[in-house]
Amino acid sequence: MAEPFEFWDAPAAEEVYALAGWDQWANAGSVSSDLPSYLIKDLEAKHIGRINCDGYYLFQLPATHDLMRPAIAFEDGYQASVQRYFNDVYYVGDERKGLVIFSGSEPHIDVDRYADAFFQALRGLGVRRTIGLGGVFGSMPYRRDRHVSCVYSLPAMRQELMEYAVNFSNYSGGASLGSYLSVRAAELEMEYCTFYSMVPAYDLSQFNLSEQSMRVEYDVRAWYELMRRVNVMFGMQIDLSELEERSVSLTDSLDAKVYRLCQKQGGEKLRTYFERMEAEFEDKPYLPFESVWEDELGDILDELNDDE
Repeated sequence: MAEPFEFWDAPAAEEVYALAGWDQWANAGSVSSDLPSYLIKDLEAKHIGRINCDGYYLFQLPATHDLMRPAIAFEDGYQASVQRYFNDVYYVGDERKGLVIFSGSEPHIDVDRYADAFFQALRGLGVRRTIGLGGVFGSMPYRRDRHVSCVYSLPAMRQELMEYAVNFSNYSGGASLGSYLSVRAAELEMEYCTFYSMVPAYDLSQFNLSEQSMRVEYDVRAWYELMRRVNVMFGMQIDLSELEERSVSLTDSLDAKVYRLCQKQGGEKLRTYFERMEAEFEDKPYLPFESVWEDELGDILDELNDDE
């Protein structure tokens, strides 16, 4: 069997943090799969290594047809594309601070070995804390700040995490990869948490419309709001202006879609449905101005001390 992971470069920063996402079950709004990919491209992160995929994936299960089979395409009999499983590690940073970005495929089997390889790799890179990303669909107003739930590995993290406007999860049921990794991180005494963003999704079957459901497949507003927390927690200054602009465009497009649906037969009930949802929704906005001001003041004082 191959080595659990391989690296051909390593971070050289004084402080290294990690952000991790997967093509996984808890991936509403493509939060877990596409936000890391966006960051890798936007920040021009360098590919520095991978967790080897041997033994974690199934080709198929009886009676599941193509549920787990890799997708492949041919043109005139010759391969045009094939989907492969991946667990890649990227890095961006300077001498003082660096960010490891992990983008992977959720394992089908042997999750304990996978978790050990994941955390062993992060420990070898000198990562201080890791944030896992996840998304869950829920009925919430699409114009409002996304609720974020959280699981974490070490009790000492709780007080700090309260500053990020999160709801601590009371979920009980089938484990997502992020929640399972938090358990293994606790056993290894490593700092790990997963932020799960709620992503708007609606059952429209009761309104006799042509569309039976509506949900946000690429929730860039959730991406933006999660990254605001990441920036503050890791003390980074990743430029989020493009995500902010795309968030506004997303809201505008959803406004237009809901307006069109409300013009159809049965639309008045739909309008009442959204108005009631807005009225009953409890905001939990993330307002980190105090933390940001403290950081900025600290930087100013450090510069003054250096000048002296």
